[in-house]
Amino acid sequence: MDRRRVVGIALGAISGVAYGTGPLFAKSVYHAGLDWIALLAWRFFFATVISWLWLFVQPRARAELRLLDRRTTGRLLFTGATFVLTASVYYAAIQRIPTSLEALLMYAYPAVVAVLSMRLGYPFRGKLAWGSLVVVLFGAILTIGGIEAGVDQLGVAIGALSPLAYAIYIILAAWMAGERPGQTADMRSKGKGAEVSPPVAGAVMMTGTWLTMLVIAAAAREPLLPSQVPVEAWPGLFGIGLFAAAIAIQAFYASTARIGAAQASLMATVEPLIVIALGVGFLSEMLTPIQILGALLVLAGVLLAQTATPSESRPTLLEEV
Repeated sequence: MDRRRVVGIALGAISGVAYGTGPLFAKSVYHAGLDWIALLAWRFFFATVISWLWLFVQPRARAELRLLDRRTTGRLLFTGATFVLTASVYYAAIQRIPTSLEALLMYAYPAVVAVLSMRLGYPFRGKLAWGSLVVVLFGAILTIGGIEAGVDQLGVAIGALSPLAYAIYIILAAWMAGERPGQTADMRSKGKGAEVSPPVAGAVMMTGTWLTMLVIAAAAREPLLPSQVPVEAWPGLFGIGLFAAAIAIQAFYASTARIGAAQASLMATVEPLIVIALGVGFLSEMLTPIQILGALLVLAGVLLAQTATPSESRPTLLEEV
């Protein structure tokens, strides 16, 4: 594998790891007395600040920002705003149904992205790549664990929107990076990466996410002044903004530019493994044999996807050049 592909694979996994820290931070925020709307408003505020700081410490990113035209800026803001729908339906659902059930519904998103990429982006190539997706999804189901009986049907309906909303956001972000039918952004740019670099795209998109969430939170009269936020909520709010937003979103965008949305989504499925590991390590949760088997299948599926022959997984970069 070429170096840029290896980096893309690693960034996809990093994104999944970063997203996996979210539930741990969210629990501390909920225990402090804030609800999901306030959590998202502050999460995206911290992510926006961090993203802009990351941009401004890089001279090349600052120069690129000055050359950004209004049309591209508007598209980036719109793409960021769509992420609010993903986060909102996810957190609204887990107020009504068990987190395990919502996680099960959510982890259909790699399959949705894979199907959409067949027409809109760079698809999986060959039976081995598609087979690895099946293995990963089955492993994720086992890892998430059992589902409680008597669930709220409205909650299930809301939760079912999560994978679709996230898949749409992923495809939009991939297009902003430069992915097109049959080509990743890296292929189209001949190895130069995304059309809009991750620091610039991340900062502008996150601004769109935060501004949209700010309007929603203000309409709901959520605590938006620092003095209204319990002191014990701040570590969780900052942590979820840094790891499960700023790092996760920029890493995923950079991964998509290199290996395509479908492959990046598959790599990010390490997230439930991190959620479980943090639960065992910090919340004294127990890991069942079925969950251990599921975790091993997720890892096996991810590794299987990388052992596909070039003709099955993707054309080499030289073929596109």
